[in-house]
Amino acid sequence: MAQPDAPAADPQSSFDRPVRVRAGFQLTFDVPYPTPMLFVVQPRDRLEPTGTRQRIIDQRPIGAAQGIHTYTDTHGNVVWRTVAQPGTFTIGHDLIAEITRNADPAHPDLPKTPVEALPDDTITYLLPSRYVDSDLVSADAWERFGHIQGGWAQVQAISDYLNDTCTYGYGSTSATTAFQALGSGRAVCRDFAHMGVAFCRALNIPARYVCGYLPDIDITPDPVPMDFHAWFEAFIDGQWRTFDARHNRPRAGRILIAQGRDASDVAFTTSFGSARLMHMKVWADEAAPDMTLDTPPNPRIF
Repeated sequence: MAQPDAPAADPQSSFDRPVRVRAGFQLTFDVPYPTPMLFVVQPRDRLEPTGTRQRIIDQRPIGAAQGIHTYTDTHGNVVWRTVAQPGTFTIGHDLIAEITRNADPAHPDLPKTPVEALPDDTITYLLPSRYVDSDLVSADAWERFGHIQGGWAQVQAISDYLNDTCTYGYGSTSATTAFQALGSGRAVCRDFAHMGVAFCRALNIPARYVCGYLPDIDITPDPVPMDFHAWFEAFIDGQWRTFDARHNRPRAGRILIAQGRDASDVAFTTSFGSARLMHMKVWADEAAPDMTLDTPPNPRIF
């Protein structure tokens, strides 16, 4: 397994209120014949200009992840590549990360950057993509949010609207687009992220889809089984900023796994053939400073 990329600077010396999180997953598939598969599931070290920091203290492969081939995609995400062999195929990852305990920062006065002043590498995040049909929500976006002044204020208004009008619940599929989710009024975190990205792009604000772990830190624990989480980032005033329309309140403890145009870029698993998911466990909990990977995790079974 590839080692995490080194950050631009030593995050250990610049953490503000650091906290350790034990996170990981285990997936079990039924595979009838050799099947090529990709997994986007491995966080890496990060030190962002916004102050977001994560450092992977230790990590361990589970099952077929041992010795797996990895590469880095065009969005900077670590991708696992393997051929699942027939029978029961189990793969997973266990890690301890140190991250900033501070909740998501809020900067309500940040301005909106004109399109002509945007960096070249953000332009792709203004365009429609597989699950972000922003062209179909453009008229609605400008009618609802076009009068709002300021980049942060517009994006926060989008998150408020989605959180108020969409009910959290299953009903979508892996093929559901942002426009379809908006029409249904029901959404899971994946849909909330896609809808947020779609409205941002329609308003000429670059936005990208993000997936990762979100432990219950500094909040009342949620009894619902743990799963991977999705949120979105908007490019405002020269930096990528975190928004989460599903929860719509600052949260601490995010471990970012991957980011891309939409879920098609960061799907936690992609199979080129038949591989039926039989069992899934995900865990993400605050860890004691002396916890090691030899301590059994406490997964909430999904």
